[in-house]
Amino acid sequence: MNVAILDFHPPTFSEAGPSARELMDQALTPHILIGMPHLTPAGLSETWAMKELGHRHWLMLARHLSMENADFRTPDGGEAYAAICATSLEHANFGAVRANDVLTIRSVLSPVSRTQVSTRHRLFVRGGLIGEVELISTFVCRMREGDNYSIARVPLPGMMAAVEDNALAHIAAMLRAGTLETHFGLPANPAKALRGFRFEPDVSQEFNGAGLFYFAEFQALTDRAFGRWFPELSQVSRREIFFSGNIRAGEAVRVELMGLSPDRRQSFCRLRREEDGKVIGKAFMEWRAGAN
Repeated sequence: MNVAILDFHPPTFSEAGPSARELMDQALTPHILIGMPHLTPAGLSETWAMKELGHRHWLMLARHLSMENADFRTPDGGEAYAAICATSLEHANFGAVRANDVLTIRSVLSPVSRTQVSTRHRLFVRGGLIGEVELISTFVCRMREGDNYSIARVPLPGMMAAVEDNALAHIAAMLRAGTLETHFGLPANPAKALRGFRFEPDVSQEFNGAGLFYFAEFQALTDRAFGRWFPELSQVSRREIFFSGNIRAGEAVRVELMGLSPDRRQSFCRLRREEDGKVIGKAFMEWRAGAN
């Protein structure tokens, strides 16, 4: 019988084991060997990628603030979270990724304001660009313990405003104010939904460790809806999502198709709580040519 032995040499740490700071540095290694957890039948999982980049976003932010771990706190010592408020994916070619590929992630961080931070990530496989992602987070805390309806923004000591405008943050602000007329070639404030899809998130699957409906699940939920409506659409090349709220455990979310181009290449949908109708997210998507 032949036995394969993996001779693994881990990083050298002290006898007490690695510190959180050392593990943060290790988690930000630019190279990842791709295997089954990272893949779908269509290539790299966008949901996995957004979760991984969200994790890196928080670790990069903690390092930017010279923290020993990513335990963010309000000035009075309460728990604070770097909640994702906008995401952008461009030039996506996740279908090119296969098992045993090496994914390389190159990332940079830029402050947007005293409460907002942007990280940009360029993803490469075999030397080719397969996607560019931007995540913008804002510091939030719960005004009422355990209540996801009471999320509010808070400033964090040590954050400085950006020296240049951020285009994604600017679009998000216009969308919140209702002054954005069109986006992705579609009306940004349509009066009527074209169709809807109801989903009941599970607290053990779609919520994160902070007890919030996880930002990456917004994207996953829109894909579930489009899989029902237009199963011929399979590969997103560009996607922007803007977040404006969260849900409580046990609540249902409704995805509504708000706009669709004649060739079905561009689409716009919103996510809202079924409990009170509040819109908690808006997603704009562009599908790869030949996907339909």
